[in-house]
Amino acid sequence: MKEAIFSSSQWALILGGSSGFGLATAKRLATAGLSVCVVHRDRRGAMERIEREFDVVRGNLQSGARFRALNLDALSPEGIETTLDAIAEEAQQTKVQQTEAQQTAAGSSRPVRVLLHSIAFGNLKPIAPVPDDFGEPTRQLMDRLAEELGTSADRVREVAEQLLGEGYDALSPLVPPVYGETLIEDEDMARTIYSMGTSLLTWVQALFGRGLFAEDARVFGLTSEGNDIAWRGYAAVSAAKTALESVSRSIAVEYAPYGIRSNIIQAGVTDTPALRAIPGSNSMKAVARSRNPFNRLTTPEDIANVVYLLSLDEASWINGSLVRADGGEHIASS
Repeated sequence: MKEAIFSSSQWALILGGSSGFGLATAKRLATAGLSVCVVHRDRRGAMERIEREFDVVRGNLQSGARFRALNLDALSPEGIETTLDAIAEEAQQTKVQQTEAQQTAAGSSRPVRVLLHSIAFGNLKPIAPVPDDFGEPTRQLMDRLAEELGTSADRVREVAEQLLGEGYDALSPLVPPVYGETLIEDEDMARTIYSMGTSLLTWVQALFGRGLFAEDARVFGLTSEGNDIAWRGYAAVSAAKTALESVSRSIAVEYAPYGIRSNIIQAGVTDTPALRAIPGSNSMKAVARSRNPFNRLTTPEDIANVVYLLSLDEASWINGSLVRADGGEHIASS
């Protein structure tokens, strides 16, 4: 087991921690000595898989560290209040159990060292109707291939999609994304911007108001290349990510006097449940692999390692930054 870097009396609070970046970060920070609280919202049918993952987090915990999982709505006032109560309760129990010497060594009783906002609750509807001739050249090619092969065009598309999913990236031009016909509405847009963007500030203010942030706290949000590239169907999430980055910069400035650092991590294309919900995600992964200097996708573990690094004492002067963690994907040509 790796040596503990952090005190077990300090906590990582991870919003959206049952899969993807949040889960990988929970596992990584547990090995570094932090206690971990994961907030997630999942149906009962998914809990068997999730509990197995949480058992890994528990197994990674260092001596004295604790794990708490809360299956609730992290975007509701009730969910936020329940989480804050749980963190405060855990901190009080730790304080009671510690000797005076241990309390002195641990420093401040304010527990939250790391806050990771990894909520993926967004709307992926297009903002304009898809043109009738969208993907027409590809359809014509697939029809011709089907004719030459003596099969149906649907079968050719099915095989192309299967092979693309298996990593045959050269087939990506043959598999155009399929978009829904329903257009995004104002309520969809506003909900996405709050859920994946400005709710970061809601949580920061709530934790600060309860006095739960550690004297040196690190706040993290996650963004993507979609913050300045227009992907069809991604408008609401793109707006949310842009809002998230703006809010994080303001947190970095206005909460700095209270010892809170705030940074955004821009991950490369990563095969997560959130990515798979985006129309054309297989093609996105293929393009990312072809562009990346290391010829692979970013992994959740890559991002978890960056969160860990930026949580160290030595990273205290990094504040208000957007940190790209993509292996050079954003600077490489195809």
